[in-house]
Amino acid sequence: MVNRERLLRRFLHYVRVDTTAIEGAACYPSSPGQLQLGSMLVDELRAMGLSEVTHSEHGIVIATLPARGIDAAPVVAFNAHLDTSPETTGADVKAQVIDNYSGGDIALPGDASKIIRVSENPELNDLHGCTLITTDGTTLLGGDDKAGLAVIMEMAESLLENESISHGPIRLLFTCDEEIGHGIDHVDIEELAATACYTLDGGGAGDIDYETFSADLAIVTVNGINIHPSIAKDKMVNAIRAAAAFVDELPRHTLAPETTDGREGFIHPYQIEGGVAKVTLKIILRDFETEALADYAKLLRDIGVRVEAKYPGTTVSVETRRQYRNMREGLIHEPRAVRFAQVAHERLGREAHLTIVRGGTDGSQLTERGLPTPNLSTGQHNPHSPLEWACLGEMIQATEVLIELVQVWAENRPIDD
Repeated sequence: MVNRERLLRRFLHYVRVDTTAIEGAACYPSSPGQLQLGSMLVDELRAMGLSEVTHSEHGIVIATLPARGIDAAPVVAFNAHLDTSPETTGADVKAQVIDNYSGGDIALPGDASKIIRVSENPELNDLHGCTLITTDGTTLLGGDDKAGLAVIMEMAESLLENESISHGPIRLLFTCDEEIGHGIDHVDIEELAATACYTLDGGGAGDIDYETFSADLAIVTVNGINIHPSIAKDKMVNAIRAAAAFVDELPRHTLAPETTDGREGFIHPYQIEGGVAKVTLKIILRDFETEALADYAKLLRDIGVRVEAKYPGTTVSVETRRQYRNMREGLIHEPRAVRFAQVAHERLGREAHLTIVRGGTDGSQLTERGLPTPNLSTGQHNPHSPLEWACLGEMIQATEVLIELVQVWAENRPIDD
């Protein structure tokens, strides 16, 4: 049912468009390529015969596949994002297609120092004979999240071609600037009018991400007193020294991303700027238990008090801003979202893995706003890196899962069946 060659063509077509998100841009979306790719998707959807297709001024694409063969069923939405990470350029992507992968490390032709090593990607051992897509080593590939785009688009066209498949109304939602934390800034949940949504933004195959971190941002401001160093004795209070002392007091062997995994949370300083008079630190707070974020903020404030005592004349303030919350907290109110995804895998004879994300997804915020949204696999690997790669076979599997999933929702049986 899934057209393998068409799916591959779609993906290769999408990755050629530079949709790199731009941190701090004054416009939305932050880069023109996102509007370009959105227009391409709109044209494809209309060519499929869909009439309910919109492309907003903010680059948001929404399309509807009307129900077929069933009078009443919940509306289900599928989401992927148009942008790619600013951590590595997505301009001038030269994808390498490896048919019938025979095993071993993969050298990337554009940069001899870039090698996808089996020792660092053990999942390659299970993909012999598969078709893999890599970068040439000079850019990222864009599988995050153009694999998701391709999977959703292929699902839509496959359903339109196979009239024997009954399904309820299906919404397609393509968003912008997810990589810089603004993926759903301009999404109208009421317009979607969906019972559940699924982000197609996961790695490998068979994963159902049903938990994410809860997240806050802490902004620590250290104020000192600046004066010319020639007359600084007993007058200067160097905010840089005080800020360095603040960072030095942060946990290193626990509560740091470089020393934690699984369900362990962390406090991560990731940006510092300023001078003698003022230094600003940005610190992200992450934990699967939302209540822990308040404890982490208190720890920062306690450190600030000690730094003020150690460096008289300094003032240290800690401001926290809410970012997103563990999707588990919302998914418990709509258990069908996860259970029906499991059923779809089971019907295909596949094992679904309930997994947690040491980060956030657009699904975290959609769920918090009332639209339950787990995250599903798309066959992408090593995101945000020149060593990124994707597996076509896993993308096909993801498309098959979606086709089965809309049928499960159309039946809408009790979850204990």
